[in-house]
Amino acid sequence: MGYGAHDLNFTSPSSDLTTVYEGEEYVYNLGDIAWVLASMALVWIMIPGVGFFYSGLLRRKNALSMLFLSMAGTAVGSFHWWFWGYSLAFSDTAGPFIGNLKYFALNNAVSQPSVGSSRIPTLVFVIYQCMFAVITGVLAIGGFAERSKIGPVMVFLFVWLTLVYCPIACWTWNFNGWVYKMGGLDFAGGTPVHISSGTAALAISVYLGKRRGYGTERLAYKPHNTSYVILGTVFLWFGWFGFNGGSALSANIRAASACVVTNLAASVAGLTWMLWDYRLERKWSAVGFCSGAISGLVGITPASGYVGSPAAIAIGVVAGTGCNFATKLKFLINVDDTLDIFASHGIGGMIGDLMTGLFAQASIAYLDGASEISGGWLDRHYIQLGYQCADAVTGFTWSFVVTTIILWVMHFIPGLRLRASEEAEIVGIDDAYLGEFAYDYVGIDPELRLHRIESKPRILSGDVLPDISGTSTAPPSEKNAEGLPRSSVAPVDSDVEDHMRPGGGRVDV
Repeated sequence: MGYGAHDLNFTSPSSDLTTVYEGEEYVYNLGDIAWVLASMALVWIMIPGVGFFYSGLLRRKNALSMLFLSMAGTAVGSFHWWFWGYSLAFSDTAGPFIGNLKYFALNNAVSQPSVGSSRIPTLVFVIYQCMFAVITGVLAIGGFAERSKIGPVMVFLFVWLTLVYCPIACWTWNFNGWVYKMGGLDFAGGTPVHISSGTAALAISVYLGKRRGYGTERLAYKPHNTSYVILGTVFLWFGWFGFNGGSALSANIRAASACVVTNLAASVAGLTWMLWDYRLERKWSAVGFCSGAISGLVGITPASGYVGSPAAIAIGVVAGTGCNFATKLKFLINVDDTLDIFASHGIGGMIGDLMTGLFAQASIAYLDGASEISGGWLDRHYIQLGYQCADAVTGFTWSFVVTTIILWVMHFIPGLRLRASEEAEIVGIDDAYLGEFAYDYVGIDPELRLHRIESKPRILSGDVLPDISGTSTAPPSEKNAEGLPRSSVAPVDSDVEDHMRPGGGRVDV
């Protein structure tokens, strides 16, 4: 029989909740429950924030795809968490690497004390951690930007959360996990959220290959909508107070401290990145500031419940600098990481993990009156840096290897190959696979010469379009005057105004 609400009782006069579980009485603080539920909503608003941030950085013809995937990803991730995600990550009978199906479909996961804190019931912890799983998946699938089909991405997300996120979350946060038992410190997700998602995006970029025109001026474009980038940053920064502050799982001084250092690290990292960019362009970059703020938020995530304000400033400077220069890594390893996700989240998460080992303090952790740690180098606990390195390296390796395996298995399953056709890449992912646009007009790639390719691509993934430069082997009779295959170009009525044709309008250059 399920463990239901009838087992709860209100106390007087505090109006706290009490429950008896396995013969022991527990008291649930209503203030803690309210704070965690509010934090859950704050983390939820970060998910469309990721969509706006990613969308603004892309070309106009691909803008809607990232907005769509952020919301569709919320649905897929939420179902996954209900189905078996929570049980695989936080079962109280889990092994050192992954959980089991004890709470399959949230069976019996209602009012007993949660794995995270005995001051809140399991159901509150379930929905809070659900948002962490969802946003991690949405961060990772940014690696598919501008050159992937839509449907298979959602299948990938479900599988990836199962095989990558859940094991890392289990061994990091579950009290049975090997990193948890070893003594690794990760307050809000440096490894489970940021290293895992950033590394997955790197693996995705390696698998998909480069976009059409990579290495040429065609891809030397500026973000199509800087307002979207700023709006996404606003949502992310705002929600991160619930992300880090809520990870205290209680409305206490430790939660307040986490919020203070979160805001400080984001501010310092934003200014740091912007100054590094100013040395090159002699202009104050809004995109640079936003990118830096995100890197600071990433860097402070694992440390937020363990460090004070001076350490937050140091983390902001190092994260803003390290992630800025890490954007050049993709050129060194010759990988087309469209949105620099690995630089911001992968490298940022590693910086945060390592600096937690340096600056973690037992006095900060004990601000909640319960958590006892040995601290980091500031507390002369030097082995902590080794624990943090082991955690970061293992998270990176697991995410990269397992993500790559998932991608290649899907590659050979009919209907699940992820790489978009070249035709779809030219016309834009929005038109090709969604048939909708982010705006009432859409800029078409100059390769189309203002002609519209039908929304549903006619060619299969893996087919190659004739080279429009004239080097194609297709017979001249099968090409139109522009050099494109006749079968791929819709007829154009010369009597119709340009703005009345589907897809007509301004041209991206």
